[in-house]
Formats: sequence, C-alpha cells, structure tokens
Amino acid sequence: MESVSLVIVLLAALMIPLLMARLHITNVPTAVAEIITGILLGPSLLNVVPTNAALNQLSSLGVIVLIFLSGMEIDFSLFGRQKDGSQQPGPVSIALLAYASVIGMALVASLLLQATGLFSHPVFATIVFATVALGVVIAALKEKELLSKPFGQTMLLIAALGEVVPLLALTIYSAVVHPTDKSIWLLLLIFVAAIVLLLRFRRPYQWFAQIDKSTTQLDIRLAFFLIVTLVTVAAQVGAESILGAFLAGIVMKLLHPREETRDKLTSIGYGFFIPIFFIMTGVKINLRTLLADPASLGLIPLLLLGFLLAKVLLWPILRRRFQPRNAIAGTFLISTTITLVVPAVTVGRNLGIVTSQQAGAFTLAAVITCLGAPILFNTFYVQEKEDYQKTVVHFIGTNILTVPIAQQLTKGFYDITLYTDDATRYKTYNSETNVRFLDEFTAAKLQASDAFQADIVVLGYFDHDKNYQLAQWAIAAKVPRIIARFENKDIQSSEYDELTAQGVEIFNTLEANISLLRALIESPATVRILSDTTAGIYEIVVRNRRFTGMQLKNLPFIDEITVSQIYRDHEFIAPHGDTQIQLGDHIIFTGDKEAVGDIRRQVELLN
Repeated sequence: MESVSLVIVLLAALMIPLLMARLHITNVPTAVAEIITGILLGPSLLNVVPTNAALNQLSSLGVIVLIFLSGMEIDFSLFGRQKDGSQQPGPVSIALLAYASVIGMALVASLLLQATGLFSHPVFATIVFATVALGVVIAALKEKELLSKPFGQTMLLIAALGEVVPLLALTIYSAVVHPTDKSIWLLLLIFVAAIVLLLRFRRPYQWFAQIDKSTTQLDIRLAFFLIVTLVTVAAQVGAESILGAFLAGIVMKLLHPREETRDKLTSIGYGFFIPIFFIMTGVKINLRTLLADPASLGLIPLLLLGFLLAKVLLWPILRRRFQPRNAIAGTFLISTTITLVVPAVTVGRNLGIVTSQQAGAFTLAAVITCLGAPILFNTFYVQEKEDYQKTVVHFIGTNILTVPIAQQLTKGFYDITLYTDDATRYKTYNSETNVRFLDEFTAAKLQASDAFQADIVVLGYFDHDKNYQLAQWAIAAKVPRIIARFENKDIQSSEYDELTAQGVEIFNTLEANISLLRALIESPATVRILSDTTAGIYEIVVRNRRFTGMQLKNLPFIDEITVSQIYRDHEFIAPHGDTQIQLGDHIIFTGDKEAVGDIRRQVELLN
C-alpha cells in the first residue's frame, strides 16, 4: 500500500501542472494547487492516500529541500546597494521600516487572537503572522520583470526578512518552550559550522567545475552534503532542521554556483521532493474533523485577518516611494504566506502548542492568502516610470575618432559622455555631442567628475602612454569594461602586454584596418552587413532570467533575427534550435536595426 500511495502522489504531482496549463490557471501558485489536491486525496474527501512512513520521510526531505532552495534565493548583496540618484528613500531603508511594522502589527494581531480565547500562544502566532512566502514573491516579481527595479528590490528584501527573521525566531522559541539539556547558546554552533563549510569549500568549489563530469555531478553532491551536515548539526544542538537547511542554502549561494547548478537543484527539488511535501500537507488536513469543530472553524477567518492585519502598515510606508496602486499591490503581495507556515505549524504540533485541527486552520488560512494575494497584486500593479537602463559609455579623449562613434551610439541605447582636457577641442565638439571639459586629467578629478562611473570606459587618445595611465586609474576604479587605444607596440615597452593581462581590451587602428581589408577580400558579404544602414551584426547579453532555460527556437523574436554564435564561458557555441539560453550568454546575431532596440530591452533587462 505504501508503494501505491506513492504512485498516486507522484501521478498527482505530474498532472497538477499539466491541468493548470491546460485550463490556463496562471494566478494560483503550484504549491497551493498541490495542497488542495492533497486535501482532495486525503481523508477530507477521497481518502486514497493514507499517511505512511515512506511518504512522511519524503515529505520531511521535501520541506528541507524547499527551505534550502529558499536560502539560495536570498540576494544579500541588495542590502549593500546604494540609493539611486533621486532623493527618494532607497529599497533597503523602506524594507527595514516595512518589516519592522510587520513585526509590530503581527504582535498586535496575535494579542487580539489570544483575546478571543481560540489560540493562547501569542509569540508563536506572531512568528507565523510575520512570515512571507519568499518563493511566491520572487515568482510574481520575475513574471513582471521587476526584480532589478526599486519596487522589486524592495519587495524582495521585505520577503527575505519575512523568511529569515521568523525562521530564527521559531528556532529560538522552540528551544525556549521545549528546553533540553543543551544550552540555547549552542545554537550559535550551527552558524559557526556554516561559516567553516563556506570557507572550506570556497576555493575547491571553483576547481570542481574543471573536473566535473556528467557521472560525478560534484556540485549536486556538495549541495546535499551541505544540507545533511548542517541539518545534522542543527539536530545535535537542539535547533530545528529547517534552520540547518536554510543556512545550507545560504552557504551554497555564497559559493556562487553556476546557473546550471541552480537549475539542477531546482529540478530535483521542485520535480520530486517539494511536490510530495505540499501534497502530503494537504493530505494531513482533515476537513471533516476541522469543520466539525466550531472553535477550529472559527479560527480560520481570524487567522486570515491576522495575516492581513500584520501587513496593513505596509501601504503607507510603500506609498512614500511608489504609486498608490503599487503600494496596495505590494501590500497584497507581501501578505502571501505558505512556505514557512507549514513547517512552523509542524514545529508547533511537535511542541504540543498546536492541535491537528489548529494546524489545519493555519494551513488553510495561508492557502487562502496564496490564492487571493497574487491575483490582487497582478490586478493593482501598474508600471512605474522607470525606463530601460541604457549602457553608460564614457569616452576619455575627444577627437576625430571618438566623436563620430559617440554620435552614432547616442542614437541607440547608450548613454554617452565624452571627456577632454583640451579647451580647443571642447569648443569644437561640445555643440555636436555631450562633452565635458576638465582643466587637467588626474585620478582625483576624473573620479570627482564621475568619469569612471560607467559600464564601459573608452580611452581614445593617440598617446598610448596617456592611455596606459588612464587605464590604471580606471582599473583601480573597478570599471567593468575598459577599451584602450594603443597604436604603438614598442617591443621595448611592456605596457601593451600589461594592459592585456589586466583585462583591458586593446584597439589598434593598424590591426583593425588589416582585419577589415582581409575580411573585405575573403568575406565581402560580411563587411556589407557591418556597414549596411538597415541591417547589421549585433551582440546582446542575456540578463533577463525570463529567457534562461528557453530554447533558441522559442525566443519570441527569433523570426526577426539570425543567430550566428553564442559566446558562453569564454567559448563560442554553434547555436541550434534546441540550444538552451543561459544567463550571461552573449548572443551574436544579424537583424534589422529597427528591431534591435526592442530585443535589447527585453533580453538585457536585469531580472
């Protein structure tokens, strides 16, 4: 019977996304559909999936993998990002204030719930009310391509806090309510273990990529080693296993895994373990018993009200930065909760402070938020006035080579500024393009004028010694791309080789002319494409995660372009229709100049 039950659960896990796609159900998270399916399969209705040891074990693994993947989703670099150029409050300050209000209102909601006499553990209720479904929030933001925008960053930070803070609070609360012979200070050992593992595997992990092969899958083995190790440490020090899994996810994220590693882990988790967990969560909810108990039945609307009341102050806080409709949309989105509620009520049942009927009420209330909140978010959200971010290119050196190039790039999706220390050239060219004059070029003055605050810095002087010095300053300023004109390859000087070794891209007029003339002889059609006024060769970098994993033939604009090469991991790949796009791919293609702008906007949008 255990095998039959597992077959039914796996069949349900297979059919749920198929039916959702067939019925065009897009606003309901898959996790919610799986819980509802579990309710239908369990004692509430059909009673064809009894709980057993095998399913319980797989369900426990499911929640561990789910929390591990949640840890991998958190981008702590957002906490260090600076505000944009406006005087408006940044995502970090808004998110911290917003989540502080969530904690305060969650406490108010839990005290009101205690006053009703239906649930007498306000601290536990506060922890649950303060949770946010990070996975659901990320999915909603990705769908609308908002992760890189201030609104998306703010929502992501609030959601991350809504998973990290309650998780830590739940672990401490469990240790206090259910004291053991272990000191609560031993909980710090799990953090020490996580730091040791991170430091131990930081360098070897980069080496794994060089020796890995399909039959070893070292990255996946390491991921599960981290999970099991930190879950075991958590159990030994009296912490909850989900804290160990969460820290394992953070360690894995800080090791900077490749995109394909993330895809494989996500495939394993959401393809097998996690659906079993959510379906079995539904199976364990007995609606017949729940509906027969007036107290538990009356608890559901109060819990739902508590989830909403905990987030009610988000609207005025978000309103300080975003449009009123988007502040409402963000409030509804953050009201979504499920990921941590289910493990939390499991902990509550183990501690003896939550009955099975109350656990069902908590879960159903969370399911309702997941059903309604994403729909309301999609209904209320409108686009903010945040345009596509142009590539910032700064030319240091204003002359007959750089000015025409700057003029042509300005017509595209580039933000161009030229810098000169020659007053005569400034007077000559400032009416033709965006030129800034500095009385002299020093590292301090160039920094003060934001000359190095660019995606690309082009050093266009004919004097290679001057370009060498400018390149050293640009390297010190950590400019992402530096292109230096270097006409003289003096065998007595090592400057050319030094710049190349430091990652500076060298432009040499003689070499460029030789290459162009050779191409004109060998491939005249290619040169015509380069100089054509209606079509050309272009390169775009995939930054939008919406396209990752998508086959080349399924790109929405594939009929408008012809892809010739894909540059990935320092190698050129010959593209085919079934070639999967990866984050960071450089797609080299030919196409109509009129269509390039829209394609670049879609593909290079940070998301």
